[in-house]
Amino acid sequence: MISILIQARFQLAQIYKNVIATDTSQGQLDFAPKIPNVRFQCTPPDMSLSELTNMVSEQGSVDLVTVGQAMHWFDLPTFYKQVKWVLKSPHGVIAAWCYTVPEVSDHVDSIFKRIYYVDSRAYWSPGRNLIVGQYRSIDFPFEPVDGADHTGPFEFKTERLMDLEEYLAYTISGSAYQTARDKGVELLSDDVIEEFKGAWNEDGNDKRVVKFPTYLRMGKVGDV
Repeated sequence: MISILIQARFQLAQIYKNVIATDTSQGQLDFAPKIPNVRFQCTPPDMSLSELTNMVSEQGSVDLVTVGQAMHWFDLPTFYKQVKWVLKSPHGVIAAWCYTVPEVSDHVDSIFKRIYYVDSRAYWSPGRNLIVGQYRSIDFPFEPVDGADHTGPFEFKTERLMDLEEYLAYTISGSAYQTARDKGVELLSDDVIEEFKGAWNEDGNDKRVVKFPTYLRMGKVGDV
């Protein structure tokens, strides 16, 4: 059995027989397309071990826990206690990753970095620096998996073909953008969008390959 966040459900559902996709927002779960072998579970931010057993899984019953772009939001000591409760000892695995600034072209990237590192910095959550640091400084009390001599971060890039509308939708999905908007600040002004349009279309292609540098921390629970 595997316990995951909803973003990673598709790929992992093809590998594991039973998958549990969790989120603290029922709205996010309602929005997610349903998959036959995936159980969607809304979990409160704070759970006792009894609630964890009833809502997610029994002690020592999970093969893999994954966390995509979310560890920096967690109360890590509490979360790690829960992870060690549900994972099978000693070989149950936790895999947690973050991705940083997307890469398109020098021109597009320079605009994005200005928004990300300068314009939106005042609206970052406290944990955002953990992502900027590529999860290198995050506490990760697990053992290297078989065949590895450390727990990461392991570095790689994921790619996605996107048009400008999809790219801008990704940009406004960030928590800093939403925080700024709630405070009456529009980071993607009409002028900025025009900048993006000019940079995006300079080679005449509507769709561009967007690369996301990704940093993975991975380890096994060991003897608990």
